[in-house]
Amino acid sequence: MKLFSLSVLYKGDPKAVLLSAAYDVSSFSFFQRTSVQEFMTFTSQLIVERSAKGNRASVKEQEYLCHVYVRNDSLAGVVIADSEYPSRVAFTLLEKVLDDFSKQVERIHWPVGSSANIHYTALDGYLSTYQNPREADPMSKVQAELDETKIILHNTMESLLERGEKIDDLVSKSEVLGIHSKAFYKTARKQNSCCAVM
Repeated sequence: MKLFSLSVLYKGDPKAVLLSAAYDVSSFSFFQRTSVQEFMTFTSQLIVERSAKGNRASVKEQEYLCHVYVRNDSLAGVVIADSEYPSRVAFTLLEKVLDDFSKQVERIHWPVGSSANIHYTALDGYLSTYQNPREADPMSKVQAELDETKIILHNTMESLLERGEKIDDLVSKSEVLGIHSKAFYKTARKQNSCCAVM
């Protein structure tokens, strides 16, 4: 999972204007970096120009995903990431960046601004923080912990069964389960076995 570009743009009437951007092109060849960065800028502007105000969208191009969010006030953000990067985290990042940008840069500067005269330095920090979505996004972190717990529980049950003990033997030896519970278990087991797909 990797983020390559994070851009803030203004959706003007004919064209979108790049207000601020941060790039991570370290995974590309040194001689390709400038071209890749220019292509990401071009793609970001094109996607914003063709997106309606108030919309979020994801556009796939080869193994990359471009996530765009255009607010109703014409402020837009674009994240370019690999296809494995979670869309929910990308849109959370865009919303956070656009809110922060609108608080730090006055609205009157958006239509006439450019990356040369708007000094918004937080994008590099956001880009590096969100490289690992599990660390940056609390929901992803909780989901990863749940997945790990599920794997541990699954492995524990498998290792318990690998010791030669079968669940049927454990149920029959159990002193905690009553006679009715054991009968229910055996009946359910028989019902499930006869309904198996052949």
